[in-house]
Amino acid sequence: MFKKNLLAISVATVVMLTAGARGQSSAQQPANASAQSSVDQDIDLIRKDVRSQKKQIIAANLQLTDAEAVKFWPLYDQYTAELVKINDAKYAAIKDYATNYDTLTDDKALSLTRQILGVDQSVAQLREKYVPIMGNVISGKKTALFFQLDRRLVALIDLQLAAAIPMVQP
Repeated sequence: MFKKNLLAISVATVVMLTAGARGQSSAQQPANASAQSSVDQDIDLIRKDVRSQKKQIIAANLQLTDAEAVKFWPLYDQYTAELVKINDAKYAAIKDYATNYDTLTDDKALSLTRQILGVDQSVAQLREKYVPIMGNVISGKKTALFFQLDRRLVALIDLQLAAAIPMVQP
């Protein structure tokens, strides 16, 4: 039980740090469903903040013309909305892992592994889908830069999450 709560706190803390949260953390040990709901709401807010910061970083690095920006940002918002849905599955798997950490069976471990691999495949497919779409509104180099930035930012967040999640114990 302690490891599960520690995992939930770690994940929430890492997500808050990733988002550049300003000091206060409401990621305290969830003692009941109400407290867990509060942690879930905090994580949702932080994810929105991360998306906002990600958009700012991309805007600063892409240096779009006004004409490009008019066409690019609606596509970016569509892409992000689809990515959020995929990432919902990732966060659900992390939450499921935290819930089952103390009683993790071989079958559950394999199921969670397949879930995460499915998330990775879905993200790759989404990026493949959007390469030609983005390439129609911005140059090839800017499209490549966008996906480089996207991958790097997601990788940073994933690395911080991975560092906070304890390894499966055989």
